[in-house]
Amino acid sequence: MEQLLHYVWKHKLFPLKPLHTTTGQKVEIIDPGLSNPDAGPDFFNAKIKLDGVIWVGNVEIHERASDWKRHHHDQDPTYDSVILHAASDIDAEVKRTNGEPIPQLELHYPPYLLENYQELIQTSHYPACYRLIPHLSPFLLHSWLSSLQTERFEQKTQQIFQRLDFCDRSWEGAFFVTLARNFGFGVNSDAFELWAKHIPLAAVNKHRDDLFQIEAIFFGQAGLLQELPADDYTEKLMKEYAYLAHKFDLTPAEDCRWKFLRMRPGNFPHVRIAQLACLYHRSQGMFSRLMELETLQELREIFKGGTSVYWLTHYVFGQPSPSHPKTLSQSSIDLLIINTVVPFLYAYGKHKGEEQLCNRASQLLEDLKPENNYITRMWEECGLKAAHAGDSQALIQLKKNYCDSKKCLYCRIGYEYFKKEQKE
Repeated sequence: MEQLLHYVWKHKLFPLKPLHTTTGQKVEIIDPGLSNPDAGPDFFNAKIKLDGVIWVGNVEIHERASDWKRHHHDQDPTYDSVILHAASDIDAEVKRTNGEPIPQLELHYPPYLLENYQELIQTSHYPACYRLIPHLSPFLLHSWLSSLQTERFEQKTQQIFQRLDFCDRSWEGAFFVTLARNFGFGVNSDAFELWAKHIPLAAVNKHRDDLFQIEAIFFGQAGLLQELPADDYTEKLMKEYAYLAHKFDLTPAEDCRWKFLRMRPGNFPHVRIAQLACLYHRSQGMFSRLMELETLQELREIFKGGTSVYWLTHYVFGQPSPSHPKTLSQSSIDLLIINTVVPFLYAYGKHKGEEQLCNRASQLLEDLKPENNYITRMWEECGLKAAHAGDSQALIQLKKNYCDSKKCLYCRIGYEYFKKEQKE
């Protein structure tokens, strides 16, 4: 339970009696230091007092003192800066690389803390802290949701920067890959991202005035033109793709496993690809345009779109259906804005050092209604209702990055739970 010991140290949950090292030195913890999630000592720049002498340096924590040697810290100069080693079982001495001993503190967690922790990670209720949520102060919840929203922004920014590297630093390219992924709406997101990475936007731009040629490239690269029922449209599409594939040396994306099972026809990949083709046909320099628009209504207008005439009466190739326009619903458009436009505004603002873009991203989330999905519904049942899309993004972050991984020790709601010595 080393993580629990980290929690005890970070929040100074020490017994109400004088602390001493194993050699009898009196210990006073002035500042536990900064938690280090990466390689190296567990806490940086701690300040402690040993027999009245102040020491500033790093702290390492293990369940057993013998873990020091087992992890080869005695051979790593990185750990020579450790001024105190804490463990619940002092079963060995610990030394720096030069053989100098390091003071050790026997550290334990209070019984109530272990009890609460085990209840949180073992309970069958979800989330485990659901009883506590209605009793928390609005200020605490608002503060935590704001932090989670920022955390989600930063996480998505890193994903965008990775796609930017893949696209040779092209923001238009990275935007297209991200938008395509979100056109998968969860079920086909991975397939859409893989497909988008095989779309040569430079070639698409040369034929942007011709929707049929864009469709040929898009469907051909998706691997959907290899075995088709015969109709005039699909036959012409195959011939056009063969011509463009030869012209631009195109190869269809492999391993695009498109999913159709238990899916409404309007969400079929054929329809979504047709919508994307129409969107890129109508919107020259989409990324640049979206970065300049300031109102929610202007953004929604960009995504309204539709498809070519063929898809009014089809959901897949060669199988006619009653005529129905294949436009995106407003809820779908808002999801694309939340998951594509907003993160790009924030990431581009970080890249350019333009805070107003980051602020615009946050404002857009506050202008949008909260998402309605199983995660937000779950939190609402527990008494935590999202007021806007910024809150719903924060609740998604809370569930995926904390609850799913049982990281209650790092959650502010979990902290409030751990503070209670007497459980209800």
